[in-house]
Amino acid sequence: MTKPLKPGKIIKRVLWWIGASAIAFSTVMPLVWTLATSFKPASEALSNYLSLLPKVPTLENYQRVFAETPFAQYLLNSLLLALAGCVTNLFFGGLGGYALAKLRFRGRKIVFGAFLASMMVPGIVTMVPAFLVLRYWPLAGGNDLLGQGGFGLINTYWAVILPGAAGPFAVFFMKQFFESLPDELGEAARIDGASEFRIFVQVYLPLAAAGLAVLGVLTFQAGWNAFLWPLIVLNDPSMLTVQVALSTFVNDKVTDFGPLMAGTVMSSVPVLIIFVLAQRHIIEGVAHLGASK
Repeated sequence: MTKPLKPGKIIKRVLWWIGASAIAFSTVMPLVWTLATSFKPASEALSNYLSLLPKVPTLENYQRVFAETPFAQYLLNSLLLALAGCVTNLFFGGLGGYALAKLRFRGRKIVFGAFLASMMVPGIVTMVPAFLVLRYWPLAGGNDLLGQGGFGLINTYWAVILPGAAGPFAVFFMKQFFESLPDELGEAARIDGASEFRIFVQVYLPLAAAGLAVLGVLTFQAGWNAFLWPLIVLNDPSMLTVQVALSTFVNDKVTDFGPLMAGTVMSSVPVLIIFVLAQRHIIEGVAHLGASK
């Protein structure tokens, strides 16, 4: 026979459910409103904007996105840049994390401290120096050996890929993951004559699949949602990313909510697909890191 709950516990449980419901409502409702608005005609999107169910559902907004902009090209550009950033961060972040976790060399703690310190610097602070480095890159974009005469790597995909090819978070994350793996595996491989790179690729990297999946999803999402940096370094309209392209539906006088919401819904689909496919590895990775602490 269950004991009746005390009044204090009942109040706490009610307050907990109220708080959880409020958080769920504030999180889910913007997504529902975005999806509903993407199916509303232009007149209804403005006059009946608080309604969560369109009176006259239409696919006109989705058709306008592709008719008024080369949206498929924008999606392809974002996919290319997000995948490039994901691959480079997984490889270089894995290498850096393995070196800091499993190799013993002079200055290792200083290097790791420098990575941690760089994570505390806001990205907006480094944008101007990064832009100047790319602008005066030697022998690129018409520049001479001293970086003069052209535009360097500006207005190329390299301007987006290189600055984030080995993010400090990727190195830090993989270091924490590799530290949870036993050192005996590497020592046994060294005794068998394996090189350090072979130990990394064939011994430790397969065991870090869960951590790589988590890092890959986070990196892909960050690259896919990037807006300010691609807007600064990419000037060619055919090279714009999908997030930058969505801003074309917003101007000083009016916001075209229908196509904007339709483009937002379509731009969210790839990230959702990646998350669903890697969900099992993400859970394993988080559980592994939690168990290693």
